[in-house]
Amino acid sequence: MKGTCMDIKLFKNDLPNEFFCNIKSVAIDTETMGLCPYRDRLCLAQFCKGDNISYLVQFNCFDKSPNICKLLMDKSIIKIFHFARFDIMMLYKYLGVMVENIYCTKIASKLVRTYTDKHSLKDLCKSLLNIDLAKTETCTDWGNPNLTEEQLKYASEDVIYLHKLKEKLDTLLERESRAEICQKCFSFLPTRVYFDLATNQEYDIFKH
Repeated sequence: MKGTCMDIKLFKNDLPNEFFCNIKSVAIDTETMGLCPYRDRLCLAQFCKGDNISYLVQFNCFDKSPNICKLLMDKSIIKIFHFARFDIMMLYKYLGVMVENIYCTKIASKLVRTYTDKHSLKDLCKSLLNIDLAKTETCTDWGNPNLTEEQLKYASEDVIYLHKLKEKLDTLLERESRAEICQKCFSFLPTRVYFDLATNQEYDIFKH
């Protein structure tokens, strides 16, 4: 099944004021130069309120994003990620604020879809929504000031389906009585991120 038709809006450094109208939850993703927070900078952040409109914010400085910072710290708004651990780490490192009220579709999937080891965003969209995501733009130059149409579409698809995935996963979590433990995992994520940045992502004190 093909994906949803969407409207893509691109901004520099911050979200517009209009974004904050009628917002209860927001899907968020990031694109970076690589996967090492000490080496690779934040290039792009994507936002969607569940209305098939993606707001993409391209960064060339990190001290002109007051609206994004306000959004991330607002405890009344649910922030939906896929693999939140990485995204909130990069947002914290470059914008200096910790995300409040986190939901991670990857954690929810691992807790409740124990019949499979496939928990990528592509796998979830295919399994739960019958939507095929194209991931051809994963390893491209996100630091390029002139992003291609393919990159913009790819970045938008990383957030446009997260609300629907949350709905499906919430139903499964309730069915299997795992919603409470899932929420505890979400609440622990900021501590995990502080630990990642203080040591490194591979060091795990919970291992034997």
